[in-house]
Amino acid sequence: MTITETPLAGCIEITPRIFNDDRGYFFESYNTKTFNNAVGYEVNFVQDNQSYSTKGVCRGLHLQKGEHAQAKLVRVTHGEVLDVAVDLRKNSPTYGQYHSVILSAENNKQFFVPRGFAHGFVVLSDEAVFAYKCDNYYNKAAEGGLHYADTDLGIDWLFPHSELLVSDKDMLLPFLKDALDLD
Repeated sequence: MTITETPLAGCIEITPRIFNDDRGYFFESYNTKTFNNAVGYEVNFVQDNQSYSTKGVCRGLHLQKGEHAQAKLVRVTHGEVLDVAVDLRKNSPTYGQYHSVILSAENNKQFFVPRGFAHGFVVLSDEAVFAYKCDNYYNKAAEGGLHYADTDLGIDWLFPHSELLVSDKDMLLPFLKDALDLD
């Protein structure tokens, strides 16, 4: 597998080595030892989640606050998404910056988003199945996030904002300059 550092320290892209033959393909999608060596510390994933969405659905930007913060290892098993992480680590030189990557069932890439980041994605294909591992359990009281259309973040979602399908709940998320208590 190939590990690619991103401009946001701690976020990495993971591209598996795929073995193709006339029967199909095989690849190792996760190996604890290889993964922990790549990120430089031990991550203990405790929960797997999966969502199904259709073209133009934008989910995010979400995070869990405080002791319930989560690192995520994300991938797409069907379709294609633009995946986005926003650095919210207050002392980081890349605070308020984002990195995006195309994840698809074709490229089989994975994206690791450590604790201290908001995360979201938009579906580029007609449908997508998005799967991710979390290193902490979900806690409703610790939910937080940022508005997907925050101009200070300047995220290019590859769709006009008017064409994105966003939940009512996500439409109410604060802009970075107005957000309090995100960590």
